[in-house]
Amino acid sequence: MSKVEELKVYSIATDPIYIGTGGYTIGRVDNTIVRDPITKLPKIPGSSLAGTWRYYMALELLTKVRGKQPEFNEIKNCKGKTLEEKINNWTKKSNSNDCKGEDCLKFSGNVVAKITCAGQDNTSQEELLNSPDAKNKEGKTGHCGHCIVCKGFGFSKKDISWQGMLFFSDLQIVFFPVFTMSGTKWITTERILKEVGFSLDVKEDNKDNNDGQVKVVVENIYDDKKSGYINLGWLYLPYIAESCSINLNKVYVNNIISNKDIVIVPENLYSQIVNSNLEVRTSVSIDPITGAAKEGALFTSEAIPRGTIFYSTIRIFDKSVFNGIDGGLNCLPTKEQLKEALEDSKHYYETLGIGGMTTRGFGRLKILTNLKSNSEAQSGGVQNGKQS
Repeated sequence: MSKVEELKVYSIATDPIYIGTGGYTIGRVDNTIVRDPITKLPKIPGSSLAGTWRYYMALELLTKVRGKQPEFNEIKNCKGKTLEEKINNWTKKSNSNDCKGEDCLKFSGNVVAKITCAGQDNTSQEELLNSPDAKNKEGKTGHCGHCIVCKGFGFSKKDISWQGMLFFSDLQIVFFPVFTMSGTKWITTERILKEVGFSLDVKEDNKDNNDGQVKVVVENIYDDKKSGYINLGWLYLPYIAESCSINLNKVYVNNIISNKDIVIVPENLYSQIVNSNLEVRTSVSIDPITGAAKEGALFTSEAIPRGTIFYSTIRIFDKSVFNGIDGGLNCLPTKEQLKEALEDSKHYYETLGIGGMTTRGFGRLKILTNLKSNSEAQSGGVQNGKQS
């Protein structure tokens, strides 16, 4: 059995999403967004996804264990040489806390989870204003190092650092919405569809029809016309219709778009079309005294528009093979516990969002995948502790 399990994650932007590059540039807009350096396509970095998901998992966990965690001295007085042993002994003694029915909360280390487990590595709570542990011994470190958040995402303490068990890849655009004269269409390319795992079901008679054409669409766009012209934003391009279909159930968007809404464009045009149809928003700072626009404070920002559909993967590395090895951790969450914790906390993306300007109409994202049930073993993973 593979020790690395891959979760395929599909999501849709319900607001424009802004992941800034962190500086002003001279060009089309002042605040630019992150792009792939090779394709120049906008993306959501895996680091942004991992950071927000860690925070949301900690919020979900603390909401459920609030009032059920013991005093630290109660754990400290239990038998055991290490704090981990004391936590396990306390958990057994108290019959595994009161979190019945939710497997992720039965993980023993959750009894010492803190809000600082959601934040930056090794940030001392004593440096954080209003921290509940700012002035006591527990405030010497930020992460507890024992809960499912710390062991799933990793932590750093004075005496040990842990890589974590969850690995996030970038959210790449699969289908990008574009305005056309026949309504909104979602563009993609054959390469992207193959990377995601789609196989285009094209009739034999139609396979050679698109040679030399600028663009191909999945189904007829205008009535029964097999070819013609279509605008994709401001670009006006010739098209030829293909009789093929894409199984949209696979990406959980069959209730959002249909095959008639999908346009497959050539690779050399895809980046141009996407970058020409990003949302651009102009803003201005307000003078607090006059309440009017502040002179010289006009700025523009670009964002990935709402309706964009993304694809990503989360790999879960089962590190139980390291149990008993010096320097390793003995009590680790199972893959099922991590998947349940991810699934239970994903709803925060629909309200709190991801990226910048989330208080000003940006950032909301809906994770479409059921992370508890949708997974598959990744070939070429680690088998029995050895690279295969």
